[in-house]
Amino acid sequence: MASIRVLDQIQVSPPPNSVLDSTLPFTFFDVVWLHTGPVERLFFYPFTHSVEHFVSHLLPVLKSSLSLALQHFHFLAGRVKPSSLQPDLFEYSYSDGDSIPFLISESDADFDELSGDTPRDYAKLFDLIPQLPKSDDGSIPLTALQVTVFPNRGISIGIAIHHVACDDSSSIHFVKTWSSICKLGGGASSIAPPFYDRAVIADTNGLYSKTWSEMKQLAANAPPPPPPHTTNIVKPASVIASFSLTREQIDRLKRGILAKAAEGAAAAPHCSAFVVACAFSWVCLIKAQGGYSDKETAHLLFSVECRGRLTPPVPGEYFGNCLRPCFVEASMDDLLKNDGVFPAALAIGRAIKRLEDGVLEGAEGWMQKIMSLIPSQPMSVGGSPRYKVYDVDFGLGKPKKVELMSIEKTPGTISLAESREEQGGIEIGLVLPRAEMDGFSSCFSDGLKIL
Repeated sequence: MASIRVLDQIQVSPPPNSVLDSTLPFTFFDVVWLHTGPVERLFFYPFTHSVEHFVSHLLPVLKSSLSLALQHFHFLAGRVKPSSLQPDLFEYSYSDGDSIPFLISESDADFDELSGDTPRDYAKLFDLIPQLPKSDDGSIPLTALQVTVFPNRGISIGIAIHHVACDDSSSIHFVKTWSSICKLGGGASSIAPPFYDRAVIADTNGLYSKTWSEMKQLAANAPPPPPPHTTNIVKPASVIASFSLTREQIDRLKRGILAKAAEGAAAAPHCSAFVVACAFSWVCLIKAQGGYSDKETAHLLFSVECRGRLTPPVPGEYFGNCLRPCFVEASMDDLLKNDGVFPAALAIGRAIKRLEDGVLEGAEGWMQKIMSLIPSQPMSVGGSPRYKVYDVDFGLGKPKKVELMSIEKTPGTISLAESREEQGGIEIGLVLPRAEMDGFSSCFSDGLKIL
């Protein structure tokens, strides 16, 4: 059985006296993530050197470049705390000397297996994920990092950032800044710095206070915890795997959906690569999980980037959360048909089209609607091809593999990323019990055969 050995555990801060003590207020986009957890990613890179070589050559540059990156992203080294002015308000707080825990470890596991696409036991990758430190004062630490060396084979870089700190757009901005500085050997990053001005997020309708009140009400009315004996039920062991849609396959799916719409004299649906990847995965997941024959309606939930959709638009470098949920529903019977991808894509396209009514439309009820959907086991989506995670280069070239590990925490979640192999392709990741993964794989391959 593979083992992992801790080599060192260090703390990394911005350069001394480079950042002033500071706080940053929450917006209504941030407060909804207060009671969630970290978004966890693993980046795998080939590294055909010994542990000693890693410690003497690469590790010093990783540490120094991280420190320089934190000079710009210092709040990631800080914490979230209740505001000293008003208990219902929260803020990001950074004090000189705050740091990020950085674990260095060594593994004798099979690097090629762990960084592959085929189903692997999720537990085999779990030890590569950094754990956020515990807090004794009620504050929330935001970031933890871990580098694991597989001697003469490769390394993994594990990154855990609490979702209340920021969304994927900001977290990948941080990771690309760090990797850019590292690749340049400690030089200045060519990537634009983060934008922190909270004034660009207008809250004219009091969404912060309404959202926080809704969260407290939902918590107060939450069902009691299950009896102790029910917590000992052993869940089936999960496996993690990746599936790919090539650009050609995506184009074929688009043409098929548009042709189907034309047959029914329907208006041409919104039909992006994201839509068809989600629709295809949604149908495969429902069939793999038994079709939910007792449910009339299937649900899908994904986050929508709001930076460019607000009025006026928010800069792309804005640091924090700037997402809204998008709700999709379709007839379960329609999705289980042979052409189920078409109604799935049509439903997703309609939901995206509705965003044109206003990206904040219905914001006061988002939390309650999300909670109401949980019992129906909606499929949800993490990540996006637009983040270009395979461009994260620490001087080792493109990653061999990138995994969004935190999808395991929410059953029925898939991850999306751009293809490493070709422009325009999409990589789909998911974590399922072995039997369901076999069903998803079979449905996925069968579906591609008839394109």
